[in-house]
Amino acid sequence: MRNFHFAGRSTVHAQNAMVATSHPAAALVAVDVMRAGGTAADAAIAASALLAVIEPQSTGIGGDCFALIQPKGEGKIVAYNGSGRAPAAATVEWYLERKINSVPLTSAHAVSIPGSVDAWATILRDHGKMGLDTLLQPAIKAAEEGYIVAPRIAFDWKNGFDKLKNGTNTERYLLPHGKPAAAGDVIHQPELGKTLRAIAKGGRDAFYSGAIAEDMVETLRGIGGLHTLEDFASHATETTSPIGTIYKGHDVWQCPPNGPGITMLVMLNILSRFDLTKFPALSVERFHLEAEAARIAYMMREQYIGDPAQVHVDVAGILAKEFAEEHISKIRMDGLLDLPNVAPPMNPSTVYITVVDKDRNVCSFINSIAHSFGSAIVSNKTGVLLQNRAGGFRIQPGHPNCIAPRKRPLHTIIPSLATKNGRAVMPFGVMGGQYQPVGQTHVLTNMLDYGCDVQEAIDMPRGLHYEGVYQLEDSVPAAIVEGLKKIGHKTTSVVGPLGGGQAIWIDWDKGTLAGGSDPRKDGCALGY
Repeated sequence: MRNFHFAGRSTVHAQNAMVATSHPAAALVAVDVMRAGGTAADAAIAASALLAVIEPQSTGIGGDCFALIQPKGEGKIVAYNGSGRAPAAATVEWYLERKINSVPLTSAHAVSIPGSVDAWATILRDHGKMGLDTLLQPAIKAAEEGYIVAPRIAFDWKNGFDKLKNGTNTERYLLPHGKPAAAGDVIHQPELGKTLRAIAKGGRDAFYSGAIAEDMVETLRGIGGLHTLEDFASHATETTSPIGTIYKGHDVWQCPPNGPGITMLVMLNILSRFDLTKFPALSVERFHLEAEAARIAYMMREQYIGDPAQVHVDVAGILAKEFAEEHISKIRMDGLLDLPNVAPPMNPSTVYITVVDKDRNVCSFINSIAHSFGSAIVSNKTGVLLQNRAGGFRIQPGHPNCIAPRKRPLHTIIPSLATKNGRAVMPFGVMGGQYQPVGQTHVLTNMLDYGCDVQEAIDMPRGLHYEGVYQLEDSVPAAIVEGLKKIGHKTTSVVGPLGGGQAIWIDWDKGTLAGGSDPRKDGCALGY
């Protein structure tokens, strides 16, 4: 229980339905949708569409999404992979012939086909009661009539100023008056509003064919892209089954590759062999074990994970006990494992939304344009800011994540769901690029090992061992920082906080919901 003498947030409780997002306006829209009879999926997509306007550094209709949905909180869990593919002409030979050894993050080559809009339509087909014509209205209104910039969004806008100054059409669309938007500013995006109106009327086809697709292709090809109208028209969402592992009596589920959720599951498999409760939640030992588990899991991801439609990914072998045990016996409490330095090519932004409706339909939902403000390429006439997710590809023949025609890049965004005895207990997620597997592990172990409630678990100080350096939030006690240094960790403070998270805990016995939302973002949990 939190100490009310100190600043903080209370866990939000409700009986009927609940949502947690990174922006209060999106949470309110989701609740409004559910009050009007909509499902958790309806609410998530209405919120995601609004965030695609009002949180432009993190998400948009030019990006991708993944989702886990469990009907009634105890039915079959369905995984939706709404990630886009590379153009059909994107062969590794094309890049090597031009001596391009990595994908430039603000080039047309970083733009994979946006998958979000098709995924929204597919999810609504399967789990919605409302259509895009209804659910996009709040987003349309925000784009056309204006929205107020929230503080964390303003922080990111300021940090992205140089990128936006040098982007394609970004100065025109995203730098009002030639400077970053500040908290309290009102922003209008009429071109984006017009595009959303077209999608509301014509559905996903209005985005992937016709004038909108033509403008996106013309924009990209005008700056060297390989994209074609056929690349857009042929895009389709993959519906599949989740992958999972067991931690402390709970099943933890993730979308399968090309999503990176398997990274988090490997971390849990490693940490399950240690009794974390022997150490305080804020301790050198706990932070060290989390870092070592992350280093092993991230090494695995970079070596073995790619698009399973084009390369073999041994999910069962990676999640087997033997894989974790190979490294567990080598972990020391007084030093670091001798592992190769992993330098993933992506460290993007995103939004995560969790929703439980009155019928206990559960939706764990994430939407992203990759790096902050994506590729910094806005389509000429439509106002669509395009992702740079293809920047996550390697240009390295033989690597499982090497770029190839119509291939999906290794992603970073991961919605998660914890169940017990087949019933959903917590749809949750942690945003923040490469931090996401660590963040989800940190939040879950805060709850299952240390007895935190959802808000306390999200609030807890964080660290990310990334590219050989332990990046620590300012809230990590100085004694822990010094202790980590003594056993060999290189440490640094992070400029911005690590990620942002949302979670809803379902208490089936009491018939109640408890929600938490990250103070590192602008959002909140809201229920009724």
